[in-house]
Amino acid sequence: MFTSGNVTARVFERQIRTPPPGASVNRARHFYENLVPSYTLYDVESPDHCFRKFTEDGLFLISFSRNHQELIVYRPSWLTYSTTSDDDSTPLPRRASKFDSFFTQLYSVNLASSNELICKDFFLYHKTRRFGLFATSTAQIHDSSPTNDAVPGVPSIDKITFILLRLDDGVVLDERVFLHDFVNLAHNMGVFLYDDLLAILSLRYQRIHLLQIRDSGHLVDARAIGYFCREDDELFLNSSSQAMMSQDKSKQQSLSGNKDDDDVAENGLHHTQPQPNATNSFLSGIKQRLLSFIFREIWNEESDNVLRVQSLKKKFYFHFQDYVDLIIWKVQFLDRQHLLIKFGSVDGGVTRSADHHPAFFAVYNMETTDIVAFYQNSAEDLYQLFEQFSDHFTVSSSTPFMNFVTSHSNSVHALEQLKYMKNKSNSFSQFVKKMLLSLPFSCQSQSPSPYFDQSLFRFDEKLISAADRHRQSSDNPIKFISRRQPQTLKFKIKPGPECGTADGRSKKICSFLFHPHLPLAISIQQTLFMPPSVVNIHFRR
Repeated sequence: MFTSGNVTARVFERQIRTPPPGASVNRARHFYENLVPSYTLYDVESPDHCFRKFTEDGLFLISFSRNHQELIVYRPSWLTYSTTSDDDSTPLPRRASKFDSFFTQLYSVNLASSNELICKDFFLYHKTRRFGLFATSTAQIHDSSPTNDAVPGVPSIDKITFILLRLDDGVVLDERVFLHDFVNLAHNMGVFLYDDLLAILSLRYQRIHLLQIRDSGHLVDARAIGYFCREDDELFLNSSSQAMMSQDKSKQQSLSGNKDDDDVAENGLHHTQPQPNATNSFLSGIKQRLLSFIFREIWNEESDNVLRVQSLKKKFYFHFQDYVDLIIWKVQFLDRQHLLIKFGSVDGGVTRSADHHPAFFAVYNMETTDIVAFYQNSAEDLYQLFEQFSDHFTVSSSTPFMNFVTSHSNSVHALEQLKYMKNKSNSFSQFVKKMLLSLPFSCQSQSPSPYFDQSLFRFDEKLISAADRHRQSSDNPIKFISRRQPQTLKFKIKPGPECGTADGRSKKICSFLFHPHLPLAISIQQTLFMPPSVVNIHFRR
């Protein structure tokens, strides 16, 4: 730990002292106590765009046009202005107070057709090749006509297009289209990226589409998990169906004997032939795996056969239809072999308030196609795993900056706050449900900025946090206080001008975009239903 707060002394101390093994990056991050965004330009002259986020390596700023048709990519270039004055209160000239003094536009690409719109809340970044994954879709249809394979009650979207784009030059490399389907694109909830593996969850057809992103920029189908679990399941079922049809046909011929065709028709033997969609009467492959695992778990709880039967009647057969009606809500990678899958009712899968619906978690092994663990959303043993190893649930990226996102398994301060919330809660079961509500984690949903590192700074998480979410705008500045010196205010951020606004009754929302390693942040304040938004830039002057 540095003994001085002076940046010059810290540089000298870094030269003569060696950090402990594995702590060099943590030691370097302490310099951010001195390098803070201490100056704000309010209501900057900026393009009227929807600014999405910085990429995890800080090379690109992603934004979309207001009509949700075009992608506009910027490169952070810092302030192109210098002065000989030592007074920080000296106002910047008008030219230096513009958006293009900090960012350089690289290109603008049209991604959506006339009847499609870019999903402004969806974006995934593949750092290794600097690829960006975007999505466009048509309007959502709530009262869509049901089909044989679709889950009743799930809305439909006529066309969803996933676009893989090289961010260096804006070249579209590949596309993947889903027709008459439904994928939850808000905040990347229905899509998860792990290294070069991509999982896309079809809520309407209950399939997990696994794709691989090749270095060439192509999206290659790996497998689809849902009705079938193995690559040859469909072939096996089709061959079995054909064998059954041939057996039924030979049986009919032996029973008919010398009867004519009219007698056969009267006996109704033609109706016993399997229909092309006869396999749809079976449960899906992953649902059969789930029911088998639940059955075996209950069976192994008791050693006496009489008690086993009683336990199965109470815990399995009584709730059998409830288990059958479960659908997949959300999915994430735990590693290259295991998926964490969240199951629940149809109503909870398509509404935003899923916390009032019962939910279950399952760990699925893609290699063996087995369910290896199953928990209810109030399970204390799952919560203990979440509390102690929460970093293992956020393994979506290989970007080194993401390894330092604060969680209660790597930060003493976050763990103390969690224990305080636990002790304050009236019901431990409700507390567990509330904490497990975030599982599975949405991919790339947190900012790796060092200013959200709770070992360095303390701030009000009700007003601002690393989570990629809009917040209700506060009239008071958001204070970042030094963790090492609890009485020292390092910097503050206010999303609006110091003089305030004329109409205090209008409801405003605010979003913050922090650069992953520079003392630079953008705050976007918008009054509901009253565009355009107000853009402020916070930086170290």
